[in-house]
Amino acid sequence: MTRTRLAKLSFYVPALLYLAVFFGFPILTNLTMSFQDYTVTSFYAGDAPWTGLGNYAAVLGDELFPTTLWNTAVFTVASLAFQFAIGLGLALFFRRRFPLGGLLRALLLLPWLLPLLVSGTVFRWLLDQDYGIVNHVLLTLHLISDPVPWLVSPDHAMAAVVIANVWIGIPFNMVILYGGLQSIAPHLYEAAALDGAGAWQKFRYVTWPLLRPVTSVVLMLGLIYTIKAFDVVMVLTQGGPADATQLLSTWSYQVSFTELHFGEGAAVGNVLIVIAMLFALVYLRAVRREQAGR
Repeated sequence: MTRTRLAKLSFYVPALLYLAVFFGFPILTNLTMSFQDYTVTSFYAGDAPWTGLGNYAAVLGDELFPTTLWNTAVFTVASLAFQFAIGLGLALFFRRRFPLGGLLRALLLLPWLLPLLVSGTVFRWLLDQDYGIVNHVLLTLHLISDPVPWLVSPDHAMAAVVIANVWIGIPFNMVILYGGLQSIAPHLYEAAALDGAGAWQKFRYVTWPLLRPVTSVVLMLGLIYTIKAFDVVMVLTQGGPADATQLLSTWSYQVSFTELHFGEGAAVGNVLIVIAMLFALVYLRAVRREQAGR
């Protein structure tokens, strides 16, 4: 191996070390733990009996597993739908030039820049049944007759965490979609206008087809990010009430650090990783097909 080639390969070493230490080692440890009866005493004694697929059988056979899987699906689909729709609407709105447009666009990035714990705490105040501003506004407008128990009712808790997560994810969708809109040549809209196309026809036949590659990236990254959401749900409801907002991520935490069944908690985490990887593979395959078709 020549010295030049060795020098080139040396630039990969820091990245590979980073991936190995901060990603590879935790995943490998979590995978190993999921096949063991790992308890609190295992941290001190180092003794963790091998259980094979016992932890996975216990997790998949738990009566709470279908509930958490369904809640994760509802939370993910609802969050993605509203984040994308509102983000696309804002991206189209800010494409037009107007005074203070840049300032307003920058202010809309705040939900994305704030720590998730801060955002969750803010929404916990906003949605408080007795003192929250949301119930106060709804009562003032006579849209409700009694305060809505957003965070303590199984019928409303999922809506509460979805609303909070949508607010956090809108800026990401808006920024990426806005960048995609900027890459569309203006003369295409001029040609469409000359052909008599209206606003809807321009969006349907010009904007949407050319924005499709960016759309697939936004949706897939949003899916992978949302399916493992944890912070907001833990701050708002901690998976309750009555497991109405229990997701796979929060259930993994509960099994590991509340019930102290670390092996089963690791198994739940690995199930979540597998689901996220499946969606990632679908995305990569779709991108590969699109590139091959060009």
